[in-house]
Amino acid sequence: MDFVHRQHGPENGVPLILLIHMTGNLDNWDPRVVDGLAARRRVITFGNRGVGGSGGSTPDTIEGMAHDAVRFIRALGFDQVDLLGLSMGGFIAQVVAEEEPRLVRKVILACTGPAGGQGIDKVPALAIRATIKGALTRRDPILSIFFTETAGGRRAGRALLRRLEERTDNRDKDISLSSVRAQLKAVKRWGRQAPSDLSAVRQPVLVASGENDRMVPSQNAIDLAARLPRSELVPLYPDSGHGGIFQYHDDFVTRALEFLES
Repeated sequence: MDFVHRQHGPENGVPLILLIHMTGNLDNWDPRVVDGLAARRRVITFGNRGVGGSGGSTPDTIEGMAHDAVRFIRALGFDQVDLLGLSMGGFIAQVVAEEEPRLVRKVILACTGPAGGQGIDKVPALAIRATIKGALTRRDPILSIFFTETAGGRRAGRALLRRLEERTDNRDKDISLSSVRAQLKAVKRWGRQAPSDLSAVRQPVLVASGENDRMVPSQNAIDLAARLPRSELVPLYPDSGHGGIFQYHDDFVTRALEFLES
């Protein structure tokens, strides 16, 4: 099975594997975040099974996606990595960190939450509503999913959309409808699971989120930090939602690099 991926930055050191949000492909990572991290770290973005240009069919459980992520990491020959998981990618990162303690050195969890976390089972319905609204208003659903409706939020959203168009060659394929359906099912299941313990995750973890996240409610970041034995919580980014780390990319990259290098 082929996993589509891109490598950025130096070719030495512990690689940082980036795990994207629901419905996202390689081109949904903010280039300011990827390039900022890659200035000092080996960064690898990849499409999990069935996503974008990757082969196979997308699993309908977070655990299945986590096992595929491990398969991808091992196929590249790495015996230790750091993880950055955004939203659904953060769910996957938690499972990988817990199941593969020797493989994962440090973890960054952004705009995400634990299994059974507050409001996570409602994420699929919110995403579908935002997509329909976007189609009716001819407005990219990213604007309502990732950003607040304030002047600052709208400005940050438009700026991200411009950055996401900067790459013009070798772009990833759009995610298929069957993969979206599988991801929606997986996220709903994650949200309906018994609340996860997380005391077995012994790696250092950095947690970041926007203070007005409507998709994965911001309380989940506080909850994650409280449950993880070795966690550090970035003060919640003001006037920002599910795309908090994109809206405050300079601050996030600085904090992420400090955490990874400490």
